Amino acid sequence: MNYRLNHSPLRRTAVALAALASSLAAAARAAPPVLAPPAPPGEAVKPYVKLEAPVVVLRHVELIDGTGAPAQGDRTLVIEKGRIAAVGGPELQAPAGATVLDLPGHAVIPGLVGMHNHLFYIARPNMDAAGRSEPPAMVPEMAFSAPRLYLAAGVTTMRTTGSVEPYTDLNLKQMIDAGAIPGPHLDVTGPYLGNLPAFPQMKVMHGPDDARRMVNYWADEGVNSFKAYMYITRAELKAAIDEAHKRGLKITGHLCSVTYPEAAALGIDDLEHGFWVDTELDPGKDPDACPATAGRPTVSALTPDSPAGKALIADLVKRHVAVTSTLPVFEQGLAGRPPLDPRVMAAMSPEARDGYLYVRNRRDNAPAATKEALLKAWKNNLAMEHAFAEAGGLLLAGPDPTGNGGTLPGFGDQREVELLVEAGFSPEAAIRIATLNGATYLGLADRIGSIAAGKDADLVVVKGDPARDISDVEKVEIVFKDGVGYDPASLLDSVKGRFGEY
Repeated sequence: MNYRLNHSPLRRTAVALAALASSLAAAARAAPPVLAPPAPPGEAVKPYVKLEAPVVVLRHVELIDGTGAPAQGDRTLVIEKGRIAAVGGPELQAPAGATVLDLPGHAVIPGLVGMHNHLFYIARPNMDAAGRSEPPAMVPEMAFSAPRLYLAAGVTTMRTTGSVEPYTDLNLKQMIDAGAIPGPHLDVTGPYLGNLPAFPQMKVMHGPDDARRMVNYWADEGVNSFKAYMYITRAELKAAIDEAHKRGLKITGHLCSVTYPEAAALGIDDLEHGFWVDTELDPGKDPDACPATAGRPTVSALTPDSPAGKALIADLVKRHVAVTSTLPVFEQGLAGRPPLDPRVMAAMSPEARDGYLYVRNRRDNAPAATKEALLKAWKNNLAMEHAFAEAGGLLLAGPDPTGNGGTLPGFGDQREVELLVEAGFSPEAAIRIATLNGATYLGLADRIGSIAAGKDADLVVVKGDPARDISDVEKVEIVFKDGVGYDPASLLDSVKGRFGEY
């Protein structure tokens, strides 16, 4: 009887129905979309809106469309109901009743898609001028200031790329999507997956089963993606990757204990920090252990012409593993650069500003040999990122606003685009990396990341000509998100002196 029941058509139907119910339940628990249906700006958002009209026409602009194609002069864009309705030349007529902006001397680029962005700040308690602080280092959430800084700088979509307060991030996404507070579209990444916490807010993961449990728990809670962190075993990483993929979600990693080739073989989707944190060539690297050198010997040895460099690039391209460039946070390690940015200084709280300057001064007074080694590693990484992209790899962009405290949300995203040009990319190619490439990775290239009729009106109007002077990406005058034009000046003024506080 049992044998016949277990193999009967009725039993097979019951199994199929159970599988369908499980699938539907998983779909019901799926993460909210990164690009939620647009909501009108609420009362708390309206003070930061510069332009809201059913139809807007931008005339006489230079167009850098995000595809990497050369900039086009004297173009016209029509925005209607949150979408790009038409793109053409000066002959394109404005629809009746449209709000028309004549913008000679301005350029329009797609909204930036930040792929290594955070909503927190690293605080070192009681830091003094000698660089001494008391444990533990903390990562307070900047739930008020960070979303405003990102939007003001032209970041219209971003991945949080590791969360220390995942419920805060999820609730922020809900509020932004509802039009209750200003900010970019959010891809919320779950809490860091690793077994040695860098900060007290991080959970210690215990083995592959715990990795599976964490992924499923946070997928049920609504996160959009995951990030593995430095101290994770290959077995734990494999378990997390497989479980995330079952849920249709991607996983990236800031690695150390697992090398880039190992992670690629395990099926990881993305690798953070360019080629700075691969440890495959670090002397004494033990399996599943993060060496004290944390990748510095590897990046100092990797060049596009070296056997290891060639092999790594070929392997990543073959396996379709993306790489996220985070140049601004590493530039902070180079003596004498970047120049102090008055916009950054103005946004910081007094305590954050003092801590940053203390660390910056210590860096500038480091031994000459240390400075030279860092500069060599910097140049190698630039060359590897460029070669990876030239070989067909998907290079993404984000600032990683951590480090010594000098890389801030939004300002860091703009600096990343400038540094990609330093790495050898044309301005148009650098803008593509910071826009369309991120949209492609997120599976959203049909809606954002480039400028074309039918796409969402996520656009940035800048004064100047970034195709000739990439630093003009800093001169943001209007940020359109879902067709609503936001005022960068008022957003920045609202957080003046607050980043590092809340």
